[in-house]
Amino acid sequence: MTEIDILSRSLKDFLTSKMLKISLVPLIVTMILIYSLFFAAADFGITALQEAAEASQNGEEVIVDENAPFYFVWATYLVVFLFKYSFTSWIAGFLLYTIGSIIVLQASVILTLVVIGFLTPMILGIVHKRHYSHITLHGHGSLLSPLWVLLKSSFMMILLFILLIPVYFVPVLNIIAFALPLYYFFHKLLNYDVASTLLSEEEYKKIYKKEANAFRGRTLFLYLVSMIPFITLFTAVFYIIYLGHAYFVKLDKMYEFEVPDINNKSEEKKEEVKLLEDK
Repeated sequence: MTEIDILSRSLKDFLTSKMLKISLVPLIVTMILIYSLFFAAADFGITALQEAAEASQNGEEVIVDENAPFYFVWATYLVVFLFKYSFTSWIAGFLLYTIGSIIVLQASVILTLVVIGFLTPMILGIVHKRHYSHITLHGHGSLLSPLWVLLKSSFMMILLFILLIPVYFVPVLNIIAFALPLYYFFHKLLNYDVASTLLSEEEYKKIYKKEANAFRGRTLFLYLVSMIPFITLFTAVFYIIYLGHAYFVKLDKMYEFEVPDINNKSEEKKEEVKLLEDK
């Protein structure tokens, strides 16, 4: 099956009424979470910092409450300094709104991936029943495994963000620097959710060892799709279906060549019994 065939079959599965209904779950849950985070961020002083930036740009005096948390005081003074001068004001404004937009966009992607992880067994169960019922599934991992992968991937993503800070100020390269940690998180979480649901640990190692670049290419394609603002809220179920089909095809092909010849096995067994009886 070609990649176009996999994409076509995945799209047809996604557009079924059952899958479209499931797609509403990550959409609704993620929107509620983003809405809650927005107000939480406002409570932490984001609105006040924005007002301080506007006041600084207009040459007005900015007064900081001495009883405010230390991080808010430092952030306010930094914002006032950056927005005081026209050159630094332009850079700070660009970074503030660019980074803010990216954070909101990526937060929606990350939250959707976490939510869709709970629905992965249901989605792949439907795909399995519809197209690959002849394949026996051997998922791996424990109940705590997804949490461990989530924590480990989050830590690595944050570490990459910190290590790549110097690159954020280099035009063009800063786009890659922002995308790399997020793609790492996207790939790890999505790939683990699907693979751990369908494959045993041994099956996963056999397939991924040969097809690692192909699956990275698939998740990169899905990541680029997710960069369209908020499209992941609607298409996360498609990501699971598409990656699931890719693993199903490889699993089917693997056992197609590795299924033992039962007739030969039976003949060998009969010969062993006959030799024992002769003795």
